Amino acid sequence: AILSAIELTNSEAVHPGYGFLSENFNFAKILEDNKIKFIGPSSNLIKMMGDKIQAKKIARENGLPVIEGSEGGIVDKKEAKDLCKKIGYPILIKASGGGGGKGMKIVNDESEFDNLFATAKSEAQKYFGNDEVYIEKFFQNPRHIEVQVLSGKNRTVHLHERDCSVQRRHQKLIEETPSPVLNDAIRKDLFEKTVNMVTKIGYEGAGTVEFIYQDGKFYFLEMNTRVQVEHPVSEMVTGIDIIKEQIWIAHTGETALKQSDINPRGHAIECRINAEDPSKNFQPSPGTISMCHQPSGFRTRVDGSIYQGYKITPYYDSMVCKLICHGRNRTEAIQRMNRSLDEFVIEGVTTTIPLHKKLLNHKKFIESDFNVSWLDKEKIV
Repeated sequence: AILSAIELTNSEAVHPGYGFLSENFNFAKILEDNKIKFIGPSSNLIKMMGDKIQAKKIARENGLPVIEGSEGGIVDKKEAKDLCKKIGYPILIKASGGGGGKGMKIVNDESEFDNLFATAKSEAQKYFGNDEVYIEKFFQNPRHIEVQVLSGKNRTVHLHERDCSVQRRHQKLIEETPSPVLNDAIRKDLFEKTVNMVTKIGYEGAGTVEFIYQDGKFYFLEMNTRVQVEHPVSEMVTGIDIIKEQIWIAHTGETALKQSDINPRGHAIECRINAEDPSKNFQPSPGTISMCHQPSGFRTRVDGSIYQGYKITPYYDSMVCKLICHGRNRTEAIQRMNRSLDEFVIEGVTTTIPLHKKLLNHKKFIESDFNVSWLDKEKIV
């Protein structure tokens, strides 16, 4: 259908957004074969970095620290158990071909292994058509830090980091930049190693290299070969239109930016507004929006396409829009986000707006005393 639309409109390129086909190497290959520009990296690079095991190997070979675990995919249960004993519980079973928490299981001790290993393989097959899994040491209280990059044939630049540690079941809820827990020395090391790897693999386009961070050390997690849902926080602090740069790189093969062009100012926070009911275990809340009033004003941005009368279906991800606020510092960004959440009215469906208000005003969030396990362990709703 997309190829037909391209032919009918005489289009030269396709921008895949951040979902559906954005990391589908088969789609990118079809476009390449038909001489249509895919606004993103090559199909080969999408395939290479989309395979979590291969991506981990590439990261290690190019100087990034990686998490202790299996060197490749594991099918044999005995081999998996032996590895778990070697690295020590708790461990994490992950799907080789996917992400987003699907096919991911935390195993606290050997008694849980058999059941969770089978479940992880079954989910991996269901969601990604590939039941291969791999095993990593599980970190109990890490932060989730990621580095935004733009890369062309001429150079790779970074747009600093984002902290995405407010999560529920491995799904991000709030993202911010800069991270409140990193110092300048750690940032410098993180950026240099990330840019080095991205340059060496010959990456072209926008991408994000994700890490877990604990006890002053960071470890490679994965690379997303697309623009991220949370890219607006980087745009707010740098003043750089990442989508425009993506298109420019696709058009010319080079990035127009130099690292000296990128000078972040202030602090930005993004809240993902989902049509879910937090009081009912985040059950999806499809339906028709009967009233919609969106916040506006200085350094306030809403990304989405909802309106009064808009029908939210149960067939896709429950995120309906994103609210992004920028301040001179983190305190001001939180204040502006609180005001904007108070101003945001969505009726007819249940949303996570009330939850975000609770999170933004929680002592642990204000003091940045949280990690990726915070919401799963602490009763907020």
